[in-house]
Amino acid sequence: MTIDARRVRIVLLLIVVVLALPLMVDFATRSGSVDTTDPGPATEATPTTTNPASAETTESVQSTVTGGTNHTDRQAQADYEPTGLVAYVVDAQGPSQLTIVDRSTGERVFNRSDYDLYHDVDPTPAGEQTLFYVASNIRGEAICPARLESPCAQDVFERVNYSTGEVERLHTRFVNYNGSSNIHDADRVAEGKYLAADIQYDRAYVVDIRTDTVEWTWNAASEFNQSSGGAPNDWTHVNDVEVLEDGRYMVNLRNQDQVVFIDPETGMDHNWTLGADGNHDMLYEQHNADYIPESQGGPAVLVADSENSRIVEYQRRNDTWERTWLWTDERMRWSRDADRLPNNNTLITDTLGTRLLEVSPNGTILWEREVPRGVYEAELLGTGAESDGGLSMAAIRGTANQTDVSSVGGVSGQLQKGFLGLFPPLVLHGFLYVMPTWVSPLSGALLLVDLVIVVLWGLGEGVRFGRRQYRARRGDSGEPPASED
Repeated sequence: MTIDARRVRIVLLLIVVVLALPLMVDFATRSGSVDTTDPGPATEATPTTTNPASAETTESVQSTVTGGTNHTDRQAQADYEPTGLVAYVVDAQGPSQLTIVDRSTGERVFNRSDYDLYHDVDPTPAGEQTLFYVASNIRGEAICPARLESPCAQDVFERVNYSTGEVERLHTRFVNYNGSSNIHDADRVAEGKYLAADIQYDRAYVVDIRTDTVEWTWNAASEFNQSSGGAPNDWTHVNDVEVLEDGRYMVNLRNQDQVVFIDPETGMDHNWTLGADGNHDMLYEQHNADYIPESQGGPAVLVADSENSRIVEYQRRNDTWERTWLWTDERMRWSRDADRLPNNNTLITDTLGTRLLEVSPNGTILWEREVPRGVYEAELLGTGAESDGGLSMAAIRGTANQTDVSSVGGVSGQLQKGFLGLFPPLVLHGFLYVMPTWVSPLSGALLLVDLVIVVLWGLGEGVRFGRRQYRARRGDSGEPPASED
């Protein structure tokens, strides 16, 4: 071993240790993987609504935040008093759960965690303290129907009265399980009828839960080529549906980077499609698109642009879509839901950033809560489902329509955002998704770099060892002759 080789190894070892330090800090400061605030008695959970008069007004929404938090922003944060109950679901790793939190006190007032995955939660006309949700269990041979191989997926639609804990099963479906086969969303069409987003069969369909009958189906294969989107076993990953006031259905095709509009009678309206396969500047494997109708300043679509780790809104103008709002910060990583509230703020779920947050139109974070990794969708109860009652950003901000309201603050925040942006989103987010829940995005990215260095180091040592073995077999030590310097 030459002196140079020793020095190289020492330098590499120091680099590996330094890059692993943030991971060690994460481990030392890790907390539980569930929302650990003490739940109050379920019978004391009383729905409260956000009073728009007490929330931030729209006087200053023309301003734009691009470099951090200014004095006005700090004052807005100090003056804002979050109210109401927020319900959220976790679909993996967290572990999965349906939780309701009182924003005024910070206390958890309701929790269920008896399913492997929770995908969707919505208020329901069944009662002001009743929630509708979609959940799944991965079942074994003892429960799977004989027609299916084990394991299989059991999808359910249920309602729960969170004041009494009473649960009503509305619908059950069993399908083969391949890792991405669950129903991720269902939206009420009429009494007893629901529109479902079916990942297993790459379709949207309407089911009458009273008769367990599928009444209408739209198959993505009728409009899209198999060369688009993802792998055959997870081709479209259709993960969200919405019934619009005009009778159309809005369907989110995650792997095609598109939100499409379907007329139940005539089929897909191609002129209305938002996004294009592979156009990641517009959308990149998005989740939970919300439609804002013309009566609320639309047509507009607010969407969690997941792989781009941002929230965007597009306004329909002159038969095309124009981006009118974009929000992100240095911590946001794989956002998966955004709801426009009646007070003009936006409620956001940050899946790998492990938080819920409420953001004003000018980008100020007014409320924030740590939640388990895997948080999927959230609803502020008493404000309608998803973006019901919320205005489009074009209506809120007038004609300015400046889109960049990023709250990436300070040099360190910008450096962190820029560093994380060097990684292919699918690689980084996939890596973080399988890591322990206490690993932060920055630590995960540094660990990826560490692993690459270790692998290359190992390959280099292997090549060096192989050369030495080869020289030994030839009777050549590989050392320079004594006469050489």
